[in-house]
Order: sequence, then structure tokens, then C-alpha cells
Amino acid sequence: MAKTFNTEGYCDPDYNYMVDISDRLAQIKIMVDNGKYFTINRGRQYGKTTTLIALEDYLDSYYKVISLDFQMLSSECFSTEQSFVSSFSREILYAVNSLPPCVEAELESYSEGKVQGTTLPILFKTLEKLCRESDKKIVLMIDEVDSASNNQVFLDFLALLRAYYLKRRKTPTFQSVILSGVYDIRSIRRKIRPEEDHKANSPWNIAAKFNIDMDFSTEEIKGMLGNYEKDYQTGMNLDEIAGMIYEYTSGYPFLVSRLCLAMDEEISGSERFPDKSCAWTKEGFWAALKILLEENNPLFESLMNKLYDYPGLKPLIERLLFCGERIPYNADDEVVKDALMFGFAKIRDSSVQIANRIFEARLYNKFLLTTKEICSDIFAEGSRWKNRFVVDGYLNVRLILEKFVETFDYLYGDRDESFVEDEGRRYFMLFLKPIINGSGNCYVEPETRNRERMDLVIDYLGRQYVCELKIWHGNAYNERGENQLAKYLDYFHLKKGFMLSFNFNRKKTIGVKDIYIGDRTLVEAVV
Repeated sequence: MAKTFNTEGYCDPDYNYMVDISDRLAQIKIMVDNGKYFTINRGRQYGKTTTLIALEDYLDSYYKVISLDFQMLSSECFSTEQSFVSSFSREILYAVNSLPPCVEAELESYSEGKVQGTTLPILFKTLEKLCRESDKKIVLMIDEVDSASNNQVFLDFLALLRAYYLKRRKTPTFQSVILSGVYDIRSIRRKIRPEEDHKANSPWNIAAKFNIDMDFSTEEIKGMLGNYEKDYQTGMNLDEIAGMIYEYTSGYPFLVSRLCLAMDEEISGSERFPDKSCAWTKEGFWAALKILLEENNPLFESLMNKLYDYPGLKPLIERLLFCGERIPYNADDEVVKDALMFGFAKIRDSSVQIANRIFEARLYNKFLLTTKEICSDIFAEGSRWKNRFVVDGYLNVRLILEKFVETFDYLYGDRDESFVEDEGRRYFMLFLKPIINGSGNCYVEPETRNRERMDLVIDYLGRQYVCELKIWHGNAYNERGENQLAKYLDYFHLKKGFMLSFNFNRKKTIGVKDIYIGDRTLVEAVV
């Protein structure tokens, strides 16, 4: 059976092309060897289950591993202590092949409900006996703990784990406990009772930090593609394709696999890309990216739902996308913690940034293509002139700038400075959206994101156009911006760049002109 790229469920190295995660497993084993209790909390489809299944095999020679999945339990299983004890006992009996006879008998009696009034302390006495009599130290792993995140019984279970951990030098207990899910276990109590009722001694305040990087690096992606290449000899440029995948996904496991799957199964064999050699090219990558950005999948749906479930996320993301704010990381900011927990953002250079370009493009679509925005005059003008801006597959960015300057001045020229500063760049992107929608996307280079300057990169039919959006702060500042943009063009191997300046000087000259710096041309628009 031929291997495939997999985006559904966990990945199996016998059936799926996978990144080599052996280094991660070795790092996790060190934490287990040190007796750590910890949580692996990452966004949806981040490879958590795949990691736990691989970890179970990796640890098998050293420990007895009890691996449970709370997704297999219903809400009824958490309704009372006795129902939880019964269900938990049943799962252990299924998960472990050989148990000490006395332990097995007790767990069977709990699972069958033969002991009335069975409580968590009674269960833990049996687990203590299991840890004492086992021929190997025991590691408990529980996947999908989010399934239990909104009930008190589970918190009580965690509290007892904590109590036994604190007494581990005198009382036999698990060598290590690993919980996996989207939510940080230490924040679960927020979902159960009001904030003012929280106790300072969280039942999980013994949890060690899990700082192991689960993103795929460019080299790891290249290694996976190398295995694919051995099977199919497509002739792909491994460095180029792996670099492009990483550039847009920042190594988010699902996004990496989804792009590869699209090139392998959806792009290859199409009229434009008749075979795998044609699909695994830069052009094939852009086609796969278009498929991904336009589809609905569980990851995107989960992210967008979080915007409604956690209202504080929306203004944070809008500040990042449109206002150019550089938001310093604050470990005590609950909204920032939520953005990190759900995968919207990452911390780079001590500041909060959108996690990857694909999320950024989807979020731009989300915020720009609302009913209100689509009905706006600026969006309507972009739509009306759309067909004039594309010639032989090339985007005429100069003409776009000329028409935007004319339209913006007509619609908003009498607005005050604060309006232009806050809304100007958003309105340019809104004007641009109907022009590139369906054939292109745009994103902002994070290192240039500030209130004065943002470098907008437009991808259209596999070609890139760099446009700096900036607030005018005098000629000297403007000349520095021109030189910065010229240097930035070198990164993209481009000879032409574009600038859009929002100028508050009453004596400004509105329009578009060409500026030449060496062999590069900068097309500058002033509004």
C-alpha cells in the first residue's frame, strides 16, 4: 500500500509521509525520566495525538504506559464520581494487557458498578496499589482532556493527582502524568465557576512547563519531502518547496500536511498540472495554497468559532492586522494567553504576532469580507474597476494605486487625521480585496508592522508585489522609507516596488509618481 499525506486523525509512519519527530520524543522522555507532570496544550490539529501514540511506543521499553483517550467518554461518564470511577476503570482495563490480579479484580468491580458509592479516593487507593505492584514504573497519558474540561468531577480527579504527586516520596504514584488538549489545564477552572471563586491552589499548579517546539522546521519538512521524492522521483527542488511551505505555515503541522496533500492528490493530474512533476513546483504550490485558503476545514472552523466564544480575541487581532500595533507580550494578559492557546498568535522578539501567513490571510478575509465592509463604497469601487487591473495575468499595481488615490480622496478626503491613520490601510486592503479575491492573497511582513509603516506583500497568480503602506512624517522620513523598501525588494528579487503614503500635510500633492533608486523603480502614491 502506497504512503499518503494525512490530515485526518493521527499519522502512522507505516502508511503516511511524516516528519521525523524522534528528537521531540527524546526530549519528552527526559521530562518523564525526571518525574514531571505536564500538559501538551496546542491548537487544533497540531499533531498532539500523533505525538502521544508515538511516545507510547517510544517509552514502552522503559515504562508501563497507560494511554487513555477522554474522547471515548461521554458527558454522562463525568456526571457523578461513581460514573467517572466506573468509566475510568473500564478504560484502564481496556488499555492495559496485564494487571496485578488484585488490581484487576477491583477495577472490574468498579467498572461494573458492583461497589455502590465508589468515590475517587477509593479509585486512587487502587491506583496506588497498581503503582506499588507494577514491575515497571507507570506513565499515565490522557488525550483530549478538553472533553472533560467543563465539569467539577474532572477537577477533583486532578486535585487527587496533585495530592499523590506531592506525596510521591512516601506514597507510590505514577512516574509521570501527561495530559493533552487545546486548553491549558491550569486555565480550565475558568470554564467551571466564576473567576472570583477560583482558589489560589489550582489542582494543577504542579504542572511543569512544556516548552518543546512542535512546529515543523524547514529541514524537517525537507526530510519528509525527501522520503516522498524517493518514491516518486518528481524532480522537485526540495529546498525551494520545503522553504515555501514553511514560509506560509511557520511549521503548523496540519497546514504543512494539507498543502502537501493538495499538491499530491488534488493538483497532480489536473489539466494545468498533468503529473506529479508539474505539481511539485512553485506554480503547483501556489495552486495548492489557493485551495487551502478557500476551503472550510475543521481547523479554520474551530479558529473562527473561537472569535465568537472569546470576544476579546477580535479586537486584539484587528489591532495586529490593521493598526500595525506592535503588542508587547504580557504573560498576565488573559486575551493574549487565549490567542496563544488557540493558535492564533505566537511570540516573536517579545511581541505578539499572527501565527502564520495562512492564518493571516484567512483572518483578513474574515474581517474584511463582512456584510458591512462588502457594502462599503470603497469595496464597491474596487469591484467596479476589477477587470481593468489585470493584464495577461499580471496585476497592474500602479493603476490600482492611481484609482485608490482618486477614490479615497473623493470619499474620505475631508476626514480628520485620526480617521486616516486608523482606517487608511484597512481601506486600501478593502479596495484591493475584490481585485485579487479568488486569485491572490496578501499579508504583512511582521518585522515591518508598526503604526508608521507596514510592508504589504500581494501574492497574485504566483507573482509577488511589495507595497509599503506608511504614514507621512516629512521628507527625510519618507526618503528613509524609500531606501528601506528598495532593500526589501532585494529579498524578493524584485526590481519594482510600490509605496502608498497617507499624508496629513495640507500642502501635499496627491497622485502617483516614479522614483528611481539604482536599477530599481519605486512607484509612490500619496493620498
